[in-house]
This record gives sequence, C-alpha cells and structure tokens, in this order.
Amino acid sequence: MRFEFLSSTPPSPTEGSGTWVAIDGLCRGLERLGQTATLRPITSRSGFHTLDRWRYNRALLRQPPDADVVIGVDLDGYRWARRRPNHVRYAVMLKGIIADELRNERGLVRGLLTLQARWERINVHRAQRVIVPSRYSAGVAHEVYEIPRDKVAVVPEPIDLAEWRRRFASAPRRVGGAPTVLSVARMYPRKRLEDLLHATVRLRSRIPDVRVRIVGAGPESGRLRALATSLGLTDVVTFLGEISRSALAVEYVTADCFCLPTVQEGFGLVFAEAMAAGLPIVACRAAAVPEVVVDGRTGLLVSPREPDELAKAMERLLTNAALRAELSEAGRRRVEELDLDRVAARLVDELPAAQRTGP
Repeated sequence: MRFEFLSSTPPSPTEGSGTWVAIDGLCRGLERLGQTATLRPITSRSGFHTLDRWRYNRALLRQPPDADVVIGVDLDGYRWARRRPNHVRYAVMLKGIIADELRNERGLVRGLLTLQARWERINVHRAQRVIVPSRYSAGVAHEVYEIPRDKVAVVPEPIDLAEWRRRFASAPRRVGGAPTVLSVARMYPRKRLEDLLHATVRLRSRIPDVRVRIVGAGPESGRLRALATSLGLTDVVTFLGEISRSALAVEYVTADCFCLPTVQEGFGLVFAEAMAAGLPIVACRAAAVPEVVVDGRTGLLVSPREPDELAKAMERLLTNAALRAELSEAGRRRVEELDLDRVAARLVDELPAAQRTGP
C-alpha cells in the first residue's frame, strides 16, 4: 500500500517536537513492513502558525494527495477530506487534541487554538477512522468532538530503539559529578515546568549539589528563565534550549533521573525516550502519563501541581541507587513494545476497510 501523511508541523525534531518524530518513525516503520510511506511537508512558512496551517490545507486542494491510504495529522486534511475520492482510505491521527490543549492556554494563543480546534473537529468527522495514541486521548476525543467510540482506535507513539541505542552507545558518559535531573519539553503552560523549578528549591535544601538541566524552548521560555532567577536557581538550573538529537542523547545518558510534571499529554514520547536511556522517571498522575509511565515500576507518579511531592520523589530516586536500577531495567523492557515495526503493524491493523469502487 501507498501511505501519505499530511502534516503542517515543521519537519524537524526541534521545531516539530514529538509530533514530527512520531510521523517520521511511522513512515520508517511502514517502509520496514514493505509499504510505501511519504510525508507531505509544509513548504511555505510565514511565522504565524495558524495562517500557515490554513495555507497548507488550501494547497492540498490544488495538489491532492495521491495514495491508497491518506492520514491527516491533527487538523491537516480537513478541507481535502470533503472531496476525498471513494477509493482512498482516510484516517485522522490525533497527536495532541487541540480542544484539550487549549484548556491550559491563555489570551491570543487560546483564541487561535480554538479556531484550530474547529478545523480539527471537522477533520475527525470527515475521517473513516480516528487514531489516537492513548486511552486518555480516546476518551477526550469522544468528549470534545463527539466522535463515536467505535470510530476511534488506540495506536501508541513509536520510538526508534535501534537509532537511540546507537546514539546512547556513542555518547560520552559522565563519571561521578553532581546528581542530575533532566527534563525535555516544548515550553507550553501545560508542561508545568514552573512546578519543577519550585520543586528544585525544595530539593536543593536536601541535596545541595543537585543539578537540573532543561532541554527545549517555546512560549514560556522567557518567563521560566526569569522565574529561575527570582528563585535563586541560576547555579542549579541550566536551560539548554533546542539541541540536536546527538546532544540530547548525551543529556539522557549523563542524567540520573528524568522529570516532567506535565498535566496534559496525549502520550508523552519523551518519557519513552528517557526509559530507552534507562532513566527512572518522576511525573504526574495526569492525562495519558500513567499509560506510559507505570507507577512504581518504571517511575514514580505524584499529584499534579504539587512541587513538594515532586521534590520528595526526585529525592527518593537520587538517594536510592537500587531503586533507580530497578526502575531503569523495567523501563528498558517497557519500551520494547513501542518499537517502530510493532507500532506500524498496529497502525495497519487499525486502518479503515477499503471501499469497493466497482460493481
């Protein structure tokens, strides 16, 4: 079969974040299964993402997809789907449900996401199948877009374990040094990185030489840097910004634990990456996180928006090498089921049935 993915997400792991990484992984997983898979990338960007997404979808009307199976990512494909030929199978893959994400935003960003959520709602109702990465997302999609439950299929996000293991193997290791916590995220309000900063103040009083390293950028970057300064954390917290995958691999293998206190997550691919690196995780019992991070087995889950609990969980991991080793080994086993081939095969199994075009 010939697959074509439609996505106006910037085609790079830094700008496109987990969405692009997952699409790229699925394309390669499908190729390994003997399928043909391509991505229709965004080619013109104004710097105003909502306008770019609208332009991308308008361009699809002039140059329609040419494949047996077309998969629109999030809202992309909503205009073309109205004119979809009967012989083309069409599925929508929701990486992050926009109507859910906007609940944690404010002002102009919330208004623009509200518009994008309307397009996404149109898209899922024009699709033959809606694919989500978690049971949490399935429930939210049903709630906010009123999609029939039997139209929704759960397919987790894929991770290229072979590629990450190569990167981890070649990354230089740290010998000794300060206890280190790593966090990786696009800096949106829903990621709750301010909770990590407040927890770090408490953690430093118990482990004076602790270090926290934060990878990523985004709308909250300036505010978070200012908060770290006001909390007196400039000697503890390092903001690394956007870095390459090779540099990220170094961060993963030189940290002692991973912490991301996000409260809205459709899946959380960075948790899978951290587990692949053997990092025990501290996160929150929120959204899809408990489906990825198994509490007490691959990480420690705490209540959302509770810096005190975050600090205690990180302290527990950083001061207990045996617990870190136990969670690390379980995490490495856990991500085996998320490898590219396995996830791509699940995607194929969940596709809508082909429609007959002849008598």
